[in-house]
Amino acid sequence: MNEKILFSLIFVFGVFISSVSQIILKKAAQKEYPNKIREYLNARVIFAYIIFFGATLCSIWAYTVIPLSLGPILESAGYIFVAVLSWLFLKEKITKKKMLGLSIIIIGIIIYSL
Repeated sequence: MNEKILFSLIFVFGVFISSVSQIILKKAAQKEYPNKIREYLNARVIFAYIIFFGATLCSIWAYTVIPLSLGPILESAGYIFVAVLSWLFLKEKITKKKMLGLSIIIIGIIIYSL
């Protein structure tokens, strides 16, 4: 496998786990806590930030091979991941406008990749 493709996949994996972390944080925010400290110091929030740290490490490692100009293009996949994960786990609706926007993002990623 081409090294650039492998590190692009590592970067996208980092974007995916970052999206998972965002969903975990939103789920944590929907819960009531007895005090402000518990809002920030609970298992979900701490786990989500550990995942964010892992996503950052994936990005840093991937940037050792992929060009800096490719990063924002691959990062835009996060919008797709968050929309799908929100639909699956938060039961949020994907409207026609969201679907159009996600389609434009996908087309942009494909065009840049060619």
